[in-house]
Amino acid sequence: MTVSSDLIASFAPTGTLRASINVGNPILANLDANGQPFGVSIDLARGFAQLLGVGIELVVFDAAGKSVEAVTQEQADFGFFAEDPVRGAGIAFTAPYVLIEGAYLVREDSPITDNAEVDRAGNRVVVGKGSAYDLHLSREIQHAEILRAPTSPAVVDTFIAQGAEVAAGVKQQLQADARRLPGLRLLPGRFMVIQQAMGLPKGRGAAAAQLLHRYVEDMKASGFVADALLRHGIQGASVAPAAQP
Repeated sequence: MTVSSDLIASFAPTGTLRASINVGNPILANLDANGQPFGVSIDLARGFAQLLGVGIELVVFDAAGKSVEAVTQEQADFGFFAEDPVRGAGIAFTAPYVLIEGAYLVREDSPITDNAEVDRAGNRVVVGKGSAYDLHLSREIQHAEILRAPTSPAVVDTFIAQGAEVAAGVKQQLQADARRLPGLRLLPGRFMVIQQAMGLPKGRGAAAAQLLHRYVEDMKASGFVADALLRHGIQGASVAPAAQP
């Protein structure tokens, strides 16, 4: 794929491609022992910078809301997000590249046994502030109360500290927390499927958005995304199907 100089300038107006990375979602990005980011989204970011022929700067955040804000305000040139209409006000999304399940966690002795029992008066559901789960449940929950942890990885600790009834988040993160802390269990199934996409500020134009969309489709079709999931040992996430033409 050949990219024009005008498009390169649209993506990297500072001369360096700035990628917004959210390490609050460990399925896609995390920090190693030296504090350096790694994961599927970092691999995709570096691949895109290579396509454009520019250097890359990883702008790392601990929560999705901060990552969204950075791209919306053009403090970063693109990022990796769960698709949501609220975020779509300032961000142009590609089709998804990965699908991730959202799940609920409760205490072992909780009377709640099914996802349908969560949205009831008296239940308090803890979510990561500004996360895809926060945005989704803020629209869908009618009777339960939503409590917000500062970041998604802090959800279960906040759930314990607040004595809340339910924790909501990435299924794999909740499974890891259930192994870490005794007396917890996941509810069966899922309450949502998160479509993880790449996105750029809407002000960068339709041509730039189309290029990023093509890049994501190529990375899915070539096996790059599947290989990255395997390489990083990610289970429970799947490559999204090809976008409809």
